[in-house]
Amino acid sequence: MTDIVILSNGPGEVTTWVRPVVKALRQELGSDKEQTRISVILSPCPHSTGKEAAIALSYPEVDRVQDAEYFTQFLLWGKTADNWDWHNQGVVIFLGGDQFFTLLIGKRLGYRTVVYAEWDARWYRWLDHFAVMKPEVIAKVPQQFHHRFTVVGDLMADVVLEASGAGENEEDQGDKEGGEDLVVGFLPGSKSAKLMQGVPLCLAIADYLKTLKPNIKFIIPVAPTLELDALGSFANPEQNSLITKLGWVSGELISTNTEQEIPYLLTSGGTKVDLLTEFPAYNSLLKCQLCVTTVGANTAELGSLAIPMLVLLPTQQLDAMRSWDGIPGILANLPLIGSVFAKLINWLVLRQKRLFAWPNIWAKSEIVPELVGNLDPKEIAEKIVNYLENPEELTQIRDRLIAVRGNRGASQKIASIVKKMTK
Repeated sequence: MTDIVILSNGPGEVTTWVRPVVKALRQELGSDKEQTRISVILSPCPHSTGKEAAIALSYPEVDRVQDAEYFTQFLLWGKTADNWDWHNQGVVIFLGGDQFFTLLIGKRLGYRTVVYAEWDARWYRWLDHFAVMKPEVIAKVPQQFHHRFTVVGDLMADVVLEASGAGENEEDQGDKEGGEDLVVGFLPGSKSAKLMQGVPLCLAIADYLKTLKPNIKFIIPVAPTLELDALGSFANPEQNSLITKLGWVSGELISTNTEQEIPYLLTSGGTKVDLLTEFPAYNSLLKCQLCVTTVGANTAELGSLAIPMLVLLPTQQLDAMRSWDGIPGILANLPLIGSVFAKLINWLVLRQKRLFAWPNIWAKSEIVPELVGNLDPKEIAEKIVNYLENPEELTQIRDRLIAVRGNRGASQKIASIVKKMTK
């Protein structure tokens, strides 16, 4: 009997890393939960929505989940909130958080350890194995430890495999622009600070786009951590004062009680934006000619799906971005005075002219456009129309996204590494 302990933290990691790995683990280790038990332990994360535990527990491959609020007591005393028992043999897998936690928990439980590392591998003298995204990660490590490393590819790229037929039809993506229906996706984020300006900005873009391209359709894949009523409140000027302040477009949430009808936001200009609640919404996203997104894990996910995007960083509300790592993130999220720190930090960061979208960070150049500043919805809409009328530019972006992303199959390779450790 074997325990597999997965350490993770934020919503991005739980939805795009943990999900494919637990599926692959069940394929490799079998579905007999008496023989192989999969537990997810969450650590605190500044990006947390508080629903990560529920999402992880919804995965049929997972047997039990401990919420982040109990992590510290487990780290200090070795006991979970529900006083879990442990088998003699096990593997601790790092899929988000601090790599040092893997070392501590592995030692405490007497289990072997595996760390998935995108960019940096730490504590390699004491951890058993690293599954890394690219060879460049290994190059930073002394030669004597290279035997502990395996290049597995990009876990984020595995999201493509979940989209029906995506792996087979990638070459056909460039033909989408010639269809009768144009589809633009909006990903305004999942946190209140981003949604406050992101939702009305996207609705304003949609309203103007509809006047330029009447045959266009709009979708918003709703984050699993976000309720429809909460999303709708950001389109309501009575609940979101920023709409009136900036003169942007409001919207009304139209929801039905039938599963056949898709809920949607109806803008004040009469434009319909469908709200997709299935998760993940990859099949719908792959029908988009272009997506408009805020910064964050969305850009990595869209990049892995090879979907062209415009990345928006509106500065009308400069304290919206508070998801920085380390001390800046702590300061930006302090009660009462956090907004002041957030404005200062974001002002300093924006002055550095750095890249924010993950595909651009990977490529060290701007593959997808990043629009920063006091953004005008009409200007963005006109830019989108220019792309739609010049599909060869979208094809170029798509090709570059495919070239820069890591290889697929990372989850299966991680599961194979774990299987060898359990023998």
